[in-house]
Amino acid sequence: MISEEQLLTDIRRGDRRAMRQLYDSCAARAMAVSHRYVADADARKDIVQDSFVRVFTHIDSFKWRGEGTLEAWVMRIVVNLSLDYVKKHERWVLADTMPELPDEDEPPVEQLPPEAITELLNRLPAGYRMVFNLYVFEGLTHKEIARELGIRENSSASQYFRAKKMLAHMIKEYNKTQGI
Repeated sequence: MISEEQLLTDIRRGDRRAMRQLYDSCAARAMAVSHRYVADADARKDIVQDSFVRVFTHIDSFKWRGEGTLEAWVMRIVVNLSLDYVKKHERWVLADTMPELPDEDEPPVEQLPPEAITELLNRLPAGYRMVFNLYVFEGLTHKEIARELGIRENSSASQYFRAKKMLAHMIKEYNKTQGI
């Protein structure tokens, strides 16, 4: 397997095989990342395609900082385009109230198949889902999330708390239906 640095050099020279190699190595993960934010399968395909178009048209602006940074950059573009899609096409107002849910212990998430986790995440209200994903999967702080989404920092924290509580309830219900 060619190093990421060599792959980047080849892509910058216009080598289509290198572009295809980057696409082949990142497309499945890009689709999974987009799926955390966007439920619509056709929209996800468009987002991934648009992400790679953006990668290849802006490759000269990318600053390589070591192995893994190119893939991380690709995934960041996927996240940004996914967020843009949700902001434009989904109703994602921040919820001020939360349905009454019982306090629950942390459910055994490790017993759930990844596709079940993704399905449950997609059932969260869009505002909860975006904040939860940015905090848990992208590792952003509430301050960074607030800046990214144009909300207050404490709104990000409360949306995360509510998303976590709702997700715990959904996981518990899922586990019941599966006999776990």
